[in-house]
Amino acid sequence: MVNAYPVYGDKGKAKDPFFGLTMGSGSQSSYDIFRWFCVEAGSSSSPKVLLIHGLPSQAYSYRNVMPVLADKYHAIAFDWLGFGFSDKPQPKYGFDYTLDEYTSSLEFLVNAVAPDKLSIVVQGYFAPVAVKYASEHQDKLNHLVLVNPPITDKHLNLPSTLASFSNFLLGEIFSQDPLRASDKVLTSCGPYMMKEEDAMVYRRPYLVSGSSGFALNAISKAMKKDLKAYIESMRSILRSSSWKTKTTVCWGMRDRWLSYDGVEEFFGGLNQKIVELPMAGHHVQEDRGEELGNIIKSILR
Repeated sequence: MVNAYPVYGDKGKAKDPFFGLTMGSGSQSSYDIFRWFCVEAGSSSSPKVLLIHGLPSQAYSYRNVMPVLADKYHAIAFDWLGFGFSDKPQPKYGFDYTLDEYTSSLEFLVNAVAPDKLSIVVQGYFAPVAVKYASEHQDKLNHLVLVNPPITDKHLNLPSTLASFSNFLLGEIFSQDPLRASDKVLTSCGPYMMKEEDAMVYRRPYLVSGSSGFALNAISKAMKKDLKAYIESMRSILRSSSWKTKTTVCWGMRDRWLSYDGVEEFFGGLNQKIVELPMAGHHVQEDRGEELGNIIKSILR
C-alpha cells in the first residue's frame, strides 16, 4: 500500500446506504492520505515504467505484462482510487471521483513511487487523465504509451455497457452487481474469455462491500459529464507544438467499444507510431498480456 493524495475536508464518517449494503472500511476517509494498492516487478534501480489500468479494471490486468518487463525495467502497476484494493471513499467524503481529482491524485502517486524520470503506459478511458498529467510534467517522462485511448469523435461518449452505471437509481443497482460490474464489462469489449480464477479477483471488491459499486457509479457519472472535454483536451495537447514527449499508440483491433476508424488518421498525422494487435480487444493487457509486454519493451528500448 502506498500513501498518496490528501483527503479533502472533514466530512465525518460515511454512512451505510439506505438499502442495507455495508460500505466497508475502505470507503471511509479514516486517514489524512489515501492508500493505493500497488504491485511491482523488477529491480528498483532499473528504469521505471508505470502501468495504468482503464475503466473499470485493476492493476491485476497487467499480471502478464509485468514479468516480461521485469528483467529490464522496474514495472509498477496500481489500482486507481475506487477500484480494486485501493481506498474507495464514499463520494463527498474526501474524494468525488471527478477527472480533475484523478489528474491531481496521479501527480501525488507518481511522486510517491517514481520521484525521478519514468515512462507511462495507460490503457483505455483513463488515457485523457494521464495525458493531461503528462502535459504538465513532460520533464519527468521518458515515453508515453497509449493503449486503446478514446481519441476520435466516435469515442466521445461512454459505451452503453459503462454508461448504464451512471443512470439514476438503476446505475446504483447495476454497479452493485459483481457479475455486471466486472465480468460483463471485461468480456463485452473484446474477445477476452475470462478464467474463473481471474474473474474472482475482479469480483472480490464488489463482493466484500458496497463501496466498489458506489465508486463505479460515481466515476461513471463523472466520465459521462467530463469525458468529451477531456478527450478534446487530449487531442489538443497531442497536436500542440509544445508536446515533446515520445508517444506511441498500441491498438487492440478487436475493440468492441472504441472504433479504429479515424485513429490511424489522427496519430499518423502527428507522426506518432501505431502498433496494431490483431487479436486483442479493448483491454489489450488482458487479451494479449505477454505480447503487449514485449511490444512495450521494444518501444522503450
